[in-house]
Amino acid sequence: MRRKLKWTTIILIVIVLGGALGFYIWKGETKSYSPEDTSQYQKGSLKVNVTYNRPYKKGRDIFGDLVPYGEVWRTGANEATIFETNKDILVDGTRLKSGKYTLWTIPNQDSWKIIFNSKMYTWGIDLTTQKAARDEDFDALILEVPVNKNLKTVEQFTVYFADQLNLNVMFLAWDHTVIAVPFTEVE
Repeated sequence: MRRKLKWTTIILIVIVLGGALGFYIWKGETKSYSPEDTSQYQKGSLKVNVTYNRPYKKGRDIFGDLVPYGEVWRTGANEATIFETNKDILVDGTRLKSGKYTLWTIPNQDSWKIIFNSKMYTWGIDLTTQKAARDEDFDALILEVPVNKNLKTVEQFTVYFADQLNLNVMFLAWDHTVIAVPFTEVE
């Protein structure tokens, strides 16, 4: 009986280790197609970091096709996109407390919903349903912003920051779409 239990334990350990190793190999393989990047913003003592994965267009129709309209998108590829701020900020006039959030979006043709979610996820999608892994019970802030058209094609999904009209702005850009998310530090 002890010998059977010993072999069962060994087999279970091998299966768990093999599964974990397989997941990390698969995860590394997907990063070669959508590399991880960090976009940083600093103004005075305010620091904002976005860690995300950057898929390529590769001749595909992006919004409304690869990324369907009206459905939650992990805002990049692979893991859920992480938005972190060291201070409370006003995002389009609504307070977001300092901390770490996952950033989700719902693209539509004329506007996007931007969602800051307080839960951290190991992957951006549920691997069984292939749908976004976001749990809306943890949504900390949702806002809607208009779509801006870019005349130039942005080949690789990009998050960047700029100052415009006394506001800090986070931009999400891919294909011919640019989304501007204005924010200011809470005084």
